[in-house]
Amino acid sequence: MAQGAIQIDEKRLAQVMERGLSSGGHFSFEDGVCAMEAAAYIAGEPHSDHPDCACPVITAFMISWNDSLNDEDRNRLILPLIVKTVGTRSTPEVEQRRAIMATDWLIRVHTPAWLRLAGLKGQADTLANLPEITGVEGFAPIRAPLEAIRKDAAAAGAAAGAAARDAARAAAGAAAGAAARDAARAAARAAAWDAAWAAARDAAWDAARAAAGAAARDAAWDAAGDAAWDAARAAARAAAGAALKPTVTELQASASDLIVRMCAVGA
Repeated sequence: MAQGAIQIDEKRLAQVMERGLSSGGHFSFEDGVCAMEAAAYIAGEPHSDHPDCACPVITAFMISWNDSLNDEDRNRLILPLIVKTVGTRSTPEVEQRRAIMATDWLIRVHTPAWLRLAGLKGQADTLANLPEITGVEGFAPIRAPLEAIRKDAAAAGAAAGAAARDAARAAAGAAAGAAARDAARAAARAAAWDAAWAAARDAAWDAARAAAGAAARDAAWDAAGDAAWDAARAAARAAAGAALKPTVTELQASASDLIVRMCAVGA
């Protein structure tokens, strides 16, 4: 389905741009819209967060990313992309290509950003310098380095978590230490779960799984995606809270670019 074949309702588009986007699902436009409910609305479809006009890979990414952002970032980053998603529904082959693009981004862009922040520059360079993954056959050769990097990141994350916990307990006692630990976790979620965090496991990787058929979801693909996610999560744990912001901002921009590139595939 080509975007040019779908007539976007300009009046409805103006309504969406004025109202803006909100998180979660909604019963009707009057209740609010997330990114893909807005896409359905401007395409003249019934209210839904899985519009017929949009590729399911892009839909999965956009829903998760939409729900991970605060209102300001959601409308700054996602609102301009909605029109591009309309008309992206295509063949299974194009959907799988987009799914692989999302997984490639997770492995070669998202994960290295967190590894560098955690001080694991060599491991980050290893992933960033991998050849672009363009087919399922590209996942098997990278399984071993990904598993090794996952272990390195897990060790760094565990060490950082233990150090922070011990320091907090020494300063304020066990009860205060537990509260500080919980606060630190909440702060990390608030900082890192913007675009970057959810656009990984909950968006990029889940989009890849949703789009790829059972035959394409081979062991190598699963292992590569899981290893990259675990490494990124552990590396983010090892990073200081205030230092997360530049990485989040960088990955927000990268996620926007990924959506634009996925929309352009098969156009």
